[in-house]
Amino acid sequence: MAVPKKKTSQSRKGMRRSHHALKAVTSIECSNCGSRKLPHHVCESCGHYKDRQVFSQSQREVVAE
Repeated sequence: MAVPKKKTSQSRKGMRRSHHALKAVTSIECSNCGSRKLPHHVCESCGHYKDRQVFSQSQREVVAE
């Protein structure tokens, strides 16, 4: 079994963990309905993407079932 030869210092431990922080989720406003959505994703509330209607509410209800 591998065992560390030296104790890991607080500085070395901190440098290793520097990338472990949580990042804030980026969200933008839908240009059609104004609700918040993820960038480069279809709006869940109205079905628009890049100023085009991708799906309608009736299609969404069929997919949900």
